[in-house]
Amino acid sequence: MKGSNQGDTLHAGRREAAIHVGVRLHVEADLAAGAEVPLDPAQAHYLRNVMRRAPGDAVRLFNGRHGEWQATIAALGKGKGAAAVSEQTRPQAPEPDLWLLAAPIKRTAIDFVAAKATELGVSAIQPVFTRRTAVARVNVERMRANMIEASEQCERLSVPEARAAARLDKVLDAWPRGRRLLFCDETRVGRPIAEALAAERAKMPEPWAILIGPEGGFVPEELERIRAVPAVVPVSLGARLLRADTAALAALAVWQAVMCGE
Repeated sequence: MKGSNQGDTLHAGRREAAIHVGVRLHVEADLAAGAEVPLDPAQAHYLRNVMRRAPGDAVRLFNGRHGEWQATIAALGKGKGAAAVSEQTRPQAPEPDLWLLAAPIKRTAIDFVAAKATELGVSAIQPVFTRRTAVARVNVERMRANMIEASEQCERLSVPEARAAARLDKVLDAWPRGRRLLFCDETRVGRPIAEALAAERAKMPEPWAILIGPEGGFVPEELERIRAVPAVVPVSLGARLLRADTAALAALAVWQAVMCGE
C-alpha cells in the first residue's frame, strides 16, 4: 500500500507530526537489542520517498509481541532497507479482547471502519455476510493494510486480526462459549448501550464482541437467530437510525469508555 500513489496520499497527513515524534513501523521480525530487522519494499519506499529519511535516522518498531523498540535506519535503497534495533521504549502490554462483527459496506467505508476500529482497540475484525449485505467480496489484505497503518499512527503495540468474511449464521453457529455478544439492535428493543454495559461490567468484563448490521438492517430470521445466542446483550444506540459505519464506531467508543474506563 505504501508503494502506491494512494499510499502516499494516506501518509501525507502524518508527515509533519512524524517529523516531531518519529516514524513508527510495524514489522514481522523478532525485536531485541542488537538485532537488524529487514524492511519490506513498501516500508523502504515510505521512508525514502515519502518521509525523506536516510540511513542514520531514527525509527520506532513494533511487532505485536515484543513491545516497541528504538531503531536506526541501517540501510535504505530502492525497494529494500534494514533497521538496527537498539533499546526497548515500551514493553508489550495486555489489550482488551474485543471483536467487531460488521456487515461489509462499500470499499471506502470498509477501509474507514477498519482503521478507526483499530484506533478504538479491537482485537479482531470479522466481516459477516447477511441477507441484506450489498457487498459480495472483502479484500482482507487491503483491510489489514489499513489496520497496520492505523496501528502505526495511533501508538498501538499490536495490529488487530483481519479475518476473512463469513456468513453470519456460520459465525454464530461456532460462537465461542463465554464470549459476550453486544448486539446493536436497530429495532431499539434493547437497553441503552451505556446502561447495559455498566450492568455487565461487574459480571464479565471480557471477552466481548460487537455486532453491527448492514445498511437496511437484519431480516426477521436473522434477528431471531442473533437473539438466541446465549451470551447476547441487545442494546440500543439511541433514537436516531445510524449508518452502519457510524454505528460501529459509536458502539466501540461507548464500550471502551464503559468497560475500560476507571
